[in-house]
Amino acid sequence: MADEQKPKERKERKKVTDPATEDSILTATAKVIGTAAGKMASLAGVTEPAPAPPHTVSTKQPKLQKKNKHRLPRWQKKAQQKAAAAQSAV
Repeated sequence: MADEQKPKERKERKKVTDPATEDSILTATAKVIGTAAGKMASLAGVTEPAPAPPHTVSTKQPKLQKKNKHRLPRWQKKAQQKAAAAQSAV
C-alpha cells in the first residue's frame, strides 16, 4: 500500500479585513459610480467628451527594412520599351 498517494490538500488563504482595505473598497466604489455618472452625462449631452490623444509616429527602426529596388518588374519594363518604340516610330 506504499504505492498509494495521498490527495494533496489545498490551503485556503484567509482574507484579511483591515480598516484600510474597507476604505479602498469605498474609494473604488466611488470611482466606479463617478465614471458611470460621467458616461451618462456625456450621453445626455451635458458635457463634451474628451478629445482623443494625438497619434504619435513610432521612431523605432523596423527589423526588416524595405529595400530600394533599382529594377522594375518585367512587365513594367516591357511596357516602357513598347511605349518608347511607339514614340520613336511616330
